[in-house]
Amino acid sequence: MEMQTNEQAVEMTVKEDKQEPAIMPEKYLTPREIVAELDKFVIGQDAAKKAVAIALRNRWRRQRVSSGIRDEINPNNIIMIGPTGVGKTEIARRLAKLAGAPFVKVEATKFTEVGYVGRDVESMIRDLVERSVSIVREEQTSSKQAEAEIAAENRILDILIPPIKKGPSFDTISDNDIEENSQTREKFRNMLRKGLLDERSIEIDMVVDSAPNLQVLGPVGMDEMGMNLQDLFGSIMPKKNKKRKLKIVDAKKALVKEEAEKLIDMDAVIREALFRAENSGIVFIDEIDKIASRGGGSGPEVSREGVQRDLLPIVEGCTVNTRYGAVHTQHILFIASGAFHVSKPSDLVPELQGRFPIRVELKSLTEEDFVKILTVPENALIKQYQALVSAENLELVFEDSAIKEVAAIAARVNDEVTNIGARRLHTILTTLLEEILFNAPDNIGSENIVIDADKVKASLNEIVTNNDLSRYIL
Repeated sequence: MEMQTNEQAVEMTVKEDKQEPAIMPEKYLTPREIVAELDKFVIGQDAAKKAVAIALRNRWRRQRVSSGIRDEINPNNIIMIGPTGVGKTEIARRLAKLAGAPFVKVEATKFTEVGYVGRDVESMIRDLVERSVSIVREEQTSSKQAEAEIAAENRILDILIPPIKKGPSFDTISDNDIEENSQTREKFRNMLRKGLLDERSIEIDMVVDSAPNLQVLGPVGMDEMGMNLQDLFGSIMPKKNKKRKLKIVDAKKALVKEEAEKLIDMDAVIREALFRAENSGIVFIDEIDKIASRGGGSGPEVSREGVQRDLLPIVEGCTVNTRYGAVHTQHILFIASGAFHVSKPSDLVPELQGRFPIRVELKSLTEEDFVKILTVPENALIKQYQALVSAENLELVFEDSAIKEVAAIAARVNDEVTNIGARRLHTILTTLLEEILFNAPDNIGSENIVIDADKVKASLNEIVTNNDLSRYIL
């Protein structure tokens, strides 16, 4: 009977260990809502927005599928193809914020084939796990904020008004003394919360990490070794307390952070983070066209193909060891992008092509697109410059004719020089507003600064008409 009870206990423990954390909220954005959010920051590129919206929604759908078939549902990885400056990276960046999921952006050119000095492809997964741990840790800290604030207040009150406790039977402290002490502490607590004690200085004990700061430089994988050594020394060497004299307002912030760290269950954080990285993680690989091999032979072409071969098992699904534990990559969503000016997607090794079944082409931006980019998004360039000039108590006004002229110049220079998409607008506006931004502090109290089409032409006409100047300035 006793043996049977023990077996049942072990079985229950195993079942508890296998419980999966819940990561997907009941209310999750629909594909249409995702596209609507992306429209606030990215102009056009409807096909790309639709593809990533479906891919993101499928992450949520998979979590609602019965466990029997869930493991068989793999994400449809995406390749976004289009010239530079049309919104590939911006779509991925905004997508990560919408998903609230672990997200990392890496550049394919930073990776080298195994055997060469450089970053190995597995480091992108390690970065993803680090990001996942950071997200979960921030969530746990936020949930423990109220408890941490009370604990920090108590530590500050212990310094200002030490608590009185009854000791042995011959102690002369009376119940009235304890009651008065308690009332005084509550009065000070109220003053502390109202900020009346913020400027007073106190001396507090802060925990200091005594482990040495190790940075290992060397071949592939040595960055991971450095992190493991850091953890090893951190667990061996005890924490030290250091006295610091701070204003109460600063001391409270430091103590809240320290108390929140104590309340966090790091084992639970790591379990949740690993689960999120595996099941909702997104890796954005930029400039994948730069590792496409355009022919046989030796030299860089062989190295590029070597990076692709190393990347293949990561995208297909393999186990990567991280400082927090092993991570399986089968259900991580990979989004790749590239301009493919020189090479084309078919120059990638066939096996890697097959792991990116969805391909979307982003179109070059037109003059009409540039007008929208300057005005429509919440972070539109004109709105950014208006915010900067408003810091000088001046108002920058762009007439519609000026906006159209800037868009026309951007489209013309892209056609005649090099097509760098919306990034051309940054260069043109910087050149156009250079004198205004330089003289703004001296024009305080003056009228609004109005930019019309004539001012745009006067400032940029000479540069635009001179092809040589355009190449170097715009």
